[in-house]
Amino acid sequence: MLRFMSVSVRKLCVNRNAEVPPTLTVVGLARAGMSLAWLGLLASVLAVGTAGADVYKYRDAQGVVHLTNVPQQSADEPYALWRKNEATKPKGWQDGYRAMPRLVHDRYAAPVNRFAGLYGVDPTLIRAVIHAESAFRADAVSPKGAGGLMQLMPATAARFEVVDRFNPEDNIAGGVAYLALLLQMFRGDRELAVAAYNAGEGAVKRYGGIPPYKETRTYVKRVMQLQAAYAGAG
Repeated sequence: MLRFMSVSVRKLCVNRNAEVPPTLTVVGLARAGMSLAWLGLLASVLAVGTAGADVYKYRDAQGVVHLTNVPQQSADEPYALWRKNEATKPKGWQDGYRAMPRLVHDRYAAPVNRFAGLYGVDPTLIRAVIHAESAFRADAVSPKGAGGLMQLMPATAARFEVVDRFNPEDNIAGGVAYLALLLQMFRGDRELAVAAYNAGEGAVKRYGGIPPYKETRTYVKRVMQLQAAYAGAG
């Protein structure tokens, strides 16, 4: 027998200066006997009601299941990611260092240094991103459709007026411009800027830090490792 207790929807307070649109929280409460089908239905309602959101879940001491798209993490309410929405997934990163496990100093040095100077971005960070994103392959394409040296999604390329994502100079120009914007947006915090490069600035703002996506967290570590290696190599 289904023992469904309640479903509530509440508006959250929104920072008027934030670029993230207002969201809704749907909290589904059910006894332990509630079927997965009904939980799935609640999750679907939550995702639709928030224009594509990740769904988090935790079960309290009374066996009540709580679902929300904006978890307020605490010791008493340890929410964990339960269902990931396609709209919030990162861009399908494939670790370039695995394809090329050595530092590369000579490829595309001229455009990297030129756009580094133009936008005020550390060239070792640019080189680390290129290495992690594409292993210096100008024709690389991710499963999600990101393309070129710095793996620009079509929308990002259009945003920075990149005509040809597979032209090395065009791609580097757009990628470095995006990195510069992210570094400015996150006040020089390289880890947050790199996380936003992978998952989008909206995700970083929404979570108030590096999003809890395995791909993004691994990506940030890889880029930081590579930058340290390039900087140390001089």
